[in-house]
Amino acid sequence: MARIKGGMNARKKHNRILKLAKGYRGARSNQYRVAKQSVMRALTSSYAGRKERKRQFRQLWIARINAAARMNGLTYSRLMYGLKLAEIDINRKMLAEMAVNDAAGFTALAEVAKSKIA
Repeated sequence: MARIKGGMNARKKHNRILKLAKGYRGARSNQYRVAKQSVMRALTSSYAGRKERKRQFRQLWIARINAAARMNGLTYSRLMYGLKLAEIDINRKMLAEMAVNDAAGFTALAEVAKSKIA
């Protein structure tokens, strides 16, 4: 019986990696060994980047809420504390959206928070 060599499977595996490395500069897109290293690093970075994006958005929302809160005579932490005392459960994404697009609504929330603190 003839021996089956692994050439077809190896070629498939190599092509899968080289397809992911398409557009990379130099040997990174042509040579399997170099491409594999680059792809592995890129996939690791993209995984970490998806986690980092969430942190960056939360940071942005907090900065926007803080800026709007200070325009209404509060700090971020006092605003959040006042909203918690008033039992207003609204997330930071929506608060930031209100701060940017609905200044009147945000001011109303800030006044409620102020009244609960004082």
